[in-house]
Amino acid sequence: MEKVKIGIIICDRYRTCAGGKCFRSLRNREGAFSIYKDMDVEVVGFTTCGGCPGGNIECAPEEMKKNGAQVIHLATGFVVGYPPCPYISYFKDYFEKRFGLKVVVGTHPIPQKYYEMHKRLGTWDSPEWDEIIKPILCDEETRRAYD
Repeated sequence: MEKVKIGIIICDRYRTCAGGKCFRSLRNREGAFSIYKDMDVEVVGFTTCGGCPGGNIECAPEEMKKNGAQVIHLATGFVVGYPPCPYISYFKDYFEKRFGLKVVVGTHPIPQKYYEMHKRLGTWDSPEWDEIIKPILCDEETRRAYD
């Protein structure tokens, strides 16, 4: 079985998060982790961005890469927070260009309560956001399981 090593970076406003939803979705291969259905996955790093505008962004991926990370996941909190992180696309581009790492936006499925509120707010009403949330959108039943 192919093995992939990943790092997870979470939004600093959730710095006390223990990662429960991320690790559950990794174990169940749900949300953005569904791309690893037939792979063994090892988490080699888990940290925050360091707070706006990303004080930890320059060093965290480098450390994760030294630990063997092949993919960096920007946690779902970057997407579902109020407001969503305005630096998501920049972080993704920076990691890919600076460190040569694949970057996936998202970890666990979007919880239904966040999905409903962002729909009412119109947060994700653009083609760019359609692409960003695609890996973590899932079906309503799965989203409800992450409320």
